[in-house]
Parts: sequence; C-alpha cells; structure tokens
Amino acid sequence: MEHGKTIHTWDECVAFHGHSCPGLTIGYKAALYAIRLLDLSFSEDEEVVCISENDACCVDAIQIMLGCTAGKGNLLFHMTGKMAFTFLNRETGKSVRILLKPQPSGETRNEKFDRMQAADPADLFEIKPVKIQYPEKAQLFGNFTCECCGESTAESFIRIQGGKKVCIDCYKPYSRFQV
Repeated sequence: MEHGKTIHTWDECVAFHGHSCPGLTIGYKAALYAIRLLDLSFSEDEEVVCISENDACCVDAIQIMLGCTAGKGNLLFHMTGKMAFTFLNRETGKSVRILLKPQPSGETRNEKFDRMQAADPADLFEIKPVKIQYPEKAQLFGNFTCECCGESTAESFIRIQGGKKVCIDCYKPYSRFQV
C-alpha cells in the first residue's frame, strides 16, 4: 500500500487489550499473515477491511495492527464462532480468508501461548476461499428523533409504526404467529 508501513508491536497489542493471552496471539499472527499476503499497512481510513467471524480477544490485536475498527466501518463481524478472518485490500482488490488450523489438545494455557508466539503465521493458519462479497464503504446517515422515547436514532434504524418514526427499541413487530 502506498501509505506508511506502520507495523505495531506485540507490546502495543497487549497494552490495548490489557493482558497477553493465546487469543490475542491469534489476532496478532493473523494480522501479520494478512500483512504478508496482501501487502497491507495500517489503515488510516477504509483501505483495509477485516471481517472477523468471532468477537474474541484476537480482534483487539487486529485493530491495533491494521487499524480496522467498528467506528471506521472497516471491522465487520460475520459471527460464525470460527477463528477465521477475511482481510480485504481495497487498493489492490485482493483478499484472503485465513482460518486457524486445528490446535493440539492437552496443552496448558502457557504451553499454547508459547507455541503460538514462536510459530510462523503460515504454520498456524490455512488460506481458504473468500466466502463474502466486499462490503460497501461505510455510509453516514442522518438522524431522526424517535417519537416514542425521544432518543436520536440513525435513519437506517428508524421504523414507521402507527404513522410515527420509532427506533428499533420502541418498534413492536407485528406477527399473527408466536414463534
């Protein structure tokens, strides 16, 4: 990428997350692998996108390493419960989905941490076909005041009910069947 090759350190990931753990290591190594495979650097805007299939410790390292955040709209969640991450480089159009390989059983937390820290990312992850379409860039929406609770709500989350603009919390869905 044409931006500066800002590569953050493990210590910065730990400082952000609050402690070191195997889960943080997974995100750190996944980010390093994505940097290698897609020639990525820290995303100042939405140049890099990460679609994480979990919301575990690993995501904190990805935020620090690649600048993917929910607020910028370039960290998205497709919750499958898998240690899998799709990384997209918008500047080159290249993408990769990486999945944590099955891990040895019977290790202590410290043994797992030490093994993962010492491993090359290519030994921890397998490359899989990208399953998801590229997401569109984040949009800015206007706000409306919910006519029930009075709270400001992004227009994409407003519903019309009884002729009033209401937020999702106040909206009462109609169904003739109980599920």
